[in-house]
Parts: sequence; structure tokens; C-alpha cells
Amino acid sequence: MKTSWLSGVVLLSLLPALAMAQSAFDGTWKIDLGKVHMPAKPDVLVLEKGIYQCKTCTPAISVKADGNDHSVTGHPYYDSVAIKVVDAHTIQETDKKHGKVVATSTIAVSSDGKTAEVEFTDSSDTDAAPVSGKATLSRVAPGPVGAHAISGSWRNTKMQSLSDNGLVMTFKVDGDHLNMSTPTGQSYNAKMDGTETPYQGDPGITSVTVTKTGANSFTETDKRDGKPISIAEVKVAPDGHTMNVVVHDKLRGTTTTFVADKQ
Repeated sequence: MKTSWLSGVVLLSLLPALAMAQSAFDGTWKIDLGKVHMPAKPDVLVLEKGIYQCKTCTPAISVKADGNDHSVTGHPYYDSVAIKVVDAHTIQETDKKHGKVVATSTIAVSSDGKTAEVEFTDSSDTDAAPVSGKATLSRVAPGPVGAHAISGSWRNTKMQSLSDNGLVMTFKVDGDHLNMSTPTGQSYNAKMDGTETPYQGDPGITSVTVTKTGANSFTETDKRDGKPISIAEVKVAPDGHTMNVVVHDKLRGTTTTFVADKQ
């Protein structure tokens, strides 16, 4: 689970007398799972002839499905993957980094093959308590004839649950800087003029820029080694109670939208 979807910026008042007023972004915000719209682009998985492939992972993964750890490269969050075939409809995945388990998941396909239930835990961002949750996948296209039931194209159509530490973020404006932090250890202190600054606590993000785009809106660009990997467009509603977010995943070419409520 990569909880670096969101960062923020605050537009200071143009009136000096109001310069110390609380920003619309100040406070703690929690994502409303009922108002999350996952990407339309599906994930493509194939498990046949003892080989598991995640074709839409970035980069793609291909390992033996024998329950053992197999090295993978190019992934900042993990360096080995183990795929265990539980039965004809179920698999378990364990991801590790430097020998330590950082994520686990179980995918169980329904008897009719049209949907799948996913349960997962993920602490790949930091050493903080893992984020855990459940999701429902809907089949978009079948896999190869004779392949395991998880094979095919799948779209995440519903996040059934997600632990609070994966839903909450806190912002605080300090002068011309915005401070962001999460329970899972991500943070930054960014100047609100597009200046690149370090991103802390996430091995997949090395720097961030925050640029104000309106009275109650901003754009955040997350980067890895200088290359943009995610762009979040954020706007706080006029009543100050909700934050609307559109996240563009530049690596996968997908878009996710969600709403966060001020706590």
C-alpha cells in the first residue's frame, strides 16, 4: 500500500492582517472509503505452468509460484517475492526487503470467477505499524485457457476496509512552508512555491514539490531520483470540511480520486 498519494500547500492570505489566520489546510484529514474511485485501468495477472506474472507491476514481475522467496529488481519497497498456491482459486503473496516481511496478501477468486477478494497488510513504506485492509476485484478479461483462476485482468472496484493509519494525514502551515505527516512515518516540510524538497519516510519517493494553484487548491508532485512519479491535484471545498483529491500515477498511467474529511 503506498500511502504517499497526498501532500499539501496552503495559500496565505493576501491581507497582512490575516496572515496569521489558520489555513484551510491546517488539521488532520481522513479519507472517506465510500468516496474513493479506483483506476479504470485493470491489473493483469497470469499464473500458469508454475510461473506467476504481474504484467502491470512497474516493473513487471515474473517468479516461480513455489512458495519460496525469489529476488526481483527495480522495486524500492521490496526485493523478493514469494507466491504460494493455496488451491485452484487462491494464492498468497509475501514480499520482503533485506529478508524482512514488508507486505502480505491473499487473493481468493469466487466460484464463478467474476470477482476476487483481497486481504493485505503493508509496512513497505516505513517501520511503522502495517496498513491492513480488504478489497474487492472485478474481472475485466479472462486469463489464458487452463491457467489458475487468478489469471486475467482485474479492476479494484471497492475498498471494503483500510486501517486508519492508511487513511489519515495531517497538515500545518508555517510561514511560507507546509508541513505534512502521516501515522506511517511519511513527512515533508515544503516551501509552497514549487521548490524541490526531501520527502521523508518513503523509500519510493525521494523528493516533492508543492505549488499553490488557487485560493484553496494546490498541486503536489512526488519524485523518485528527480523523475515525477505521482501528481496530486488537491482542492478544499468552500465550507472547509472536505478535501477533493485527484492523483495521477505517472508510472502506471492511472488516475485515482478520493475525498478526505476534516477531523
